Amino acid sequence: MELFGGILAVKSVVFLTFSVFAIAAIGYAVGKITIKGINLGTAGVFIIALLYGCLLYSKLSGNLTVGEQSFSTEALKIVENMGLIFFVTSVGFIAGPNFFGNLKRNFKSYVMLGLVIIAAAAVTCIACILIGANFTGLSHEEFRAILVGILAGALTSTPAFSASKAAVGADLEALVSVGYGISYLFGVVGVVLFVQIIPKVLKANMNEEVDKITAKEGEGRKKKNLILIEIDEFGFMAFSLAAIVGILIGSISYMNFSLTTTGGCLLTALVFGHYGHIGKVSIVPKNSTLKMLRELGLMLFLIGAGVSGGAKFVEYFEPVYFLYGAIMTILPMIIGFMVAKNVLKLPLLNNLGSITGGMTSTPALGTLINMAGTEDIASAYAATYPIALIAVVLASQLIIIFC
Repeated sequence: MELFGGILAVKSVVFLTFSVFAIAAIGYAVGKITIKGINLGTAGVFIIALLYGCLLYSKLSGNLTVGEQSFSTEALKIVENMGLIFFVTSVGFIAGPNFFGNLKRNFKSYVMLGLVIIAAAAVTCIACILIGANFTGLSHEEFRAILVGILAGALTSTPAFSASKAAVGADLEALVSVGYGISYLFGVVGVVLFVQIIPKVLKANMNEEVDKITAKEGEGRKKKNLILIEIDEFGFMAFSLAAIVGILIGSISYMNFSLTTTGGCLLTALVFGHYGHIGKVSIVPKNSTLKMLRELGLMLFLIGAGVSGGAKFVEYFEPVYFLYGAIMTILPMIIGFMVAKNVLKLPLLNNLGSITGGMTSTPALGTLINMAGTEDIASAYAATYPIALIAVVLASQLIIIFC
């Protein structure tokens, strides 16, 4: 250990490893608890991670040295980012064969729905700023910074969170973080519950709903019957290559906007999944590999985000801020769902898949896929997500400038 100069301490590595596995074991058990046909699924991991961060993490990490605590904090970010890369890259590969055909058929619908959801959330945020400013002891700039953070958390949008911190300036960055941390919990759980509750309220026959989208999406799977060379049995080379290219694309920034790692990896994997091969070399991992990495990634992402968010949750929590966040999560989903159902006439699963993309909700997509038992939903998420990603970043910055 002396060789590493104390940078990587055994104690902190063991502590973090124990934390990850303990949260995963308990979280999946909690997520399996079903009440009237509704459960948290993988989002149960997030709840336990949040509680762990609130109640235990800071106390347990107190036994570590300052350097070890710093390492554990940075390691949590690595866990979260690795999980996000695993998840969105897997989703991109899975959606790739159907994505472009689906996008061509429903392009206007996905664009409109993404814009409607973000516009509804932004208008709600502005209303909360104008109304709530009269009942707070904070300055207008301070209150606005918290509300913009709440908007980013309600939509679980890390890019909007980052853009908002940059836009408000160094003095108010902490307040953006407070708002984001408070609303992020309901932003995750609220969408997960919404996509499960709606089919039950509508008494939808899930087998029929699956047939509606698989009949249309099936054409996207037809490929030439080529004998392809696989570099490795499970397709880890192809997956790693997509991740590398995606990270590089996501790091490109123009006028303070970038696709981020999430958008870059999703876009690259969609293209890889669509074309399937370069010459005679396969660039698509096996489906079993993708399913495993998708679930592993979702788990790691929720643990990293939950523990780090939970550590600050109690310190800054105010009930009224939680209420603002809940409104910014629920109202856009309801409006988006009604527009997709009554105006755009999208099938239920395309509708809900688009809602998860419009809300930029990674956990809800995982829940919806598991609930419906089909990967075809991912193409609706992938089509709406980029529109929502760009719109929410711009909306956050415009609110800061003009409100």
